[in-house]
Amino acid sequence: MIVKIAEGNLKTKFGEYHEILFYDGQKESFALVMGDIKDQEDVLCRVHSSCIFAHHFNSIECDCREQMEISQQLIQRQGKGIVIWLDQEGKGNGHYALLKSAQYKKKGLPQGEAYEAVGFKKDARDFRSAAEILKELGVKSVKMLTNNPKKVETLTQHGVMVTGTTPTSL
Repeated sequence: MIVKIAEGNLKTKFGEYHEILFYDGQKESFALVMGDIKDQEDVLCRVHSSCIFAHHFNSIECDCREQMEISQQLIQRQGKGIVIWLDQEGKGNGHYALLKSAQYKKKGLPQGEAYEAVGFKKDARDFRSAAEILKELGVKSVKMLTNNPKKVETLTQHGVMVTGTTPTSL
């Protein structure tokens, strides 16, 4: 179960959002909401997992930062939308797994396979908390800003109506 614990406003280079902080008993997650989304249909929604390399160190070895920027630009153009940020570094395996798998990624393996090469899951992320947050926010349906069918599948399985997707990769 996820609970709302705090909220406030956040100005970004892509407009002003209302930030809502949630807690599930172990991790914090937050929603950045632009515009009126309650009881709305086809609300643009990006479910995004943390990436220390891209967001804190401006790494060019992944496209996480660019995916977030594209999502925020699309939401700004629409005038409403949601970004849900989940604490799931390294596809849910943690930063240690990311560092440990780097040698395999440099040899040309896709990141998921590099994780498997060092004993981690290809993708250990769980998007159930995003579904709970969307239900708490009261949207009728979302259009996902994603390339990941697992996000759509998980949200749908947990009662969120997903009406479509828009890719966010360059």
